[in-house]
Amino acid sequence: MPVTARPEGGKSWQRRTPRGQIAVWFGWLIAVAFTVFCWRVMTEGTIWAFVWDAPTQAADIGARMVPPRWSYFPALLKPLWDTLNIATLGTLAAIVLSVPVAFLAARNTTPSAAFVRPVALFVIVASRSINSIIWALLLVAILGPGVLAGIVAIALRSIGFIGKLLYEAIEEIDESQVEAIRATGASGAQTLAYGIVPQIMPAFAGISVFRWDINIRESTVLGLVGAGGIGLNLESSLNTLAWPQVTLILLVILATVVVSEWVSARVRHAII
Repeated sequence: MPVTARPEGGKSWQRRTPRGQIAVWFGWLIAVAFTVFCWRVMTEGTIWAFVWDAPTQAADIGARMVPPRWSYFPALLKPLWDTLNIATLGTLAAIVLSVPVAFLAARNTTPSAAFVRPVALFVIVASRSINSIIWALLLVAILGPGVLAGIVAIALRSIGFIGKLLYEAIEEIDESQVEAIRATGASGAQTLAYGIVPQIMPAFAGISVFRWDINIRESTVLGLVGAGGIGLNLESSLNTLAWPQVTLILLVILATVVVSEWVSARVRHAII
């Protein structure tokens, strides 16, 4: 209901005019109708008998997953090592490739704002737009299944992340320090080495470690599409309904992510 007040002058103030109030209610009506329509589209193929039975099925699977099959742990050591290698080597490759892309994308370091910068920005956007799972699917078809496809998938996915944050850090540097280096007669390479790089190194190190932490998580599931790592064991255990093995694999993945998060936090704290 509109809030009205009558000041001393005698004129009344209203929060909304009647026409504005009708427009607000009409907007809410459209929003509700659109929500109902989206719900109908989303649930068109839903078999509700399965939905109502889901708690029973979840409880049954949960009972089969306990206790974990601890004897399966030795078989996970090599896949876990492969997963760590996928994340680490993929991150290193992405760092090598994203650094020049970031310098080409930053306004204050690009050689051409009209041509080179848009190309570099396109590379960053294209990398960030495609999920690592999709990259892995494409690369498994091209390179074949295995760890190499996972490494390249992680690298291609990470270029956009590192490149975007790094070029933003480059654009935010203190230009007065760069001008001071140039005023001494330094060359372009010297200006880059002594005026720009020292300013972005803390951000660059933090971005790299943070991306490695993310890649640990992403690499654990790349095996589901054949890109190597512990995900291959997870897929085979799911396909054979070996639920105690699934529980152990999930626990190992959880422990790996927790350790990587701790290492990442300590390294970022030490750097920054």
